[in-house]
Amino acid sequence: MNEKIEILIADDHPIVRQGLRTSIERETDFEIVAEAGDGDAALQSIRSLRPAVCVLDIDMPGKDGFAVVRELQKLGVATRVIFLTVHREADLLDEAIALGVRGYVLKDSALAEIVLSIRAALKGDFFMSAAMASYLVGRRRKTPPRADLALLTETEKKVLKLLAGYKTSKEIANELFISPRTVETHRKNIAAKLDLHGSHALMKFALAHEAEL
Repeated sequence: MNEKIEILIADDHPIVRQGLRTSIERETDFEIVAEAGDGDAALQSIRSLRPAVCVLDIDMPGKDGFAVVRELQKLGVATRVIFLTVHREADLLDEAIALGVRGYVLKDSALAEIVLSIRAALKGDFFMSAAMASYLVGRRRKTPPRADLALLTETEKKVLKLLAGYKTSKEIANELFISPRTVETHRKNIAAKLDLHGSHALMKFALAHEAEL
């Protein structure tokens, strides 16, 4: 029997933690090993349990998310951290990336994206909420679409490349060993990140940029 991937949730709102726990525990290979309601408790639990991933709210009593990550780095703890936040400021995102955080998930889309963000983190990818990416793209509309490919995870790029090969969602799911529903979620996230609208916009973009994928 394969060992489960251990995950810790840290947020000062019990309802948020419960929602995240419910979403995460639907995955049979994931296990919530602990919850924390403030930064100090989160740091103590991570040091003790060394989970593979910690979903960590930026704004908490005691140490905030940034302080927790800095302390983990000093201690040499390799737990991958995914920030959970309401903040869309680019400077906070940049700071998170500079610290080596593996995900930046907005709270209003967390239940839909948390599993994707954890799987991306486990692969070594950086995951950003589609709504966050769309917000940043909206502020940088003069940036050519080609540059926006940097916003995509490796899995999203694979989905886009297969789409350029005229693969259906079911065929893409079979090739990537994921569910068709997950493929549809990836497609929605890609469209949001690239600020693409309309039923054929994603396909047109995939075909136009196939050589770059």
